[in-house]
Amino acid sequence: MFQKLKEELDSIMERDPAARSRWEVYFLYSGFKAVRSYRKAHWFYQRNHKFIARWISQRARHKTGIEIHPGAQIGKGLFIDHGMGVVIGETAQVGDNCTLYQGVTLGGTGKDHGKRHPTLGNNVMVGAGAKILGPFTVGDNARVAAGAVVLDEVPPNATAVGVPARVVRVNGQKPASLDQIHVGDPVSQDLCRLRAEYESLMKRVCTLHPELKVCEGREEK
Repeated sequence: MFQKLKEELDSIMERDPAARSRWEVYFLYSGFKAVRSYRKAHWFYQRNHKFIARWISQRARHKTGIEIHPGAQIGKGLFIDHGMGVVIGETAQVGDNCTLYQGVTLGGTGKDHGKRHPTLGNNVMVGAGAKILGPFTVGDNARVAAGAVVLDEVPPNATAVGVPARVVRVNGQKPASLDQIHVGDPVSQDLCRLRAEYESLMKRVCTLHPELKVCEGREEK
């Protein structure tokens, strides 16, 4: 038990530059407290003591602002940073060493039955205010940018950006940082590329045919 507790604390220390000691994390981090309460509640939930399980989870919600249903399945090393407003639904599954920022929702769409909430693989990072809604999978090492609304599956080693979220591959590698903002927007990248190609073509056209009306006022670069 103590080894598992130490591993949880160390995983937070590794990912949070503001953490100064294990004692600080243990006593002062609301995300750590919420996960500890969830593990107690989940123990009771698995043994069909559902009233006690919900009582523990609701008490933790009032203390931390983080609501984790005791029926959710959460792996080791979950780091909930700041945490206020985080909601994890009953049938959600979260893999090992995932990171969730404040305002994240792992929720349902209201139209599904049975498995209603998302499944997160290992090493997934979900940025502040992001919503992942529905019974699909977010693959290992994926990232969801801050404010994104994810309604479809996200492949492993990919980034989801925007509302509704679009998926971008990131070199097929585990993200090296927890940057939740500076992620590539595929639409903006394509527009920039098309603009550069247009300018290159117009320059060639005006070099060959400077008399064209579209070339008036264009300065040669």
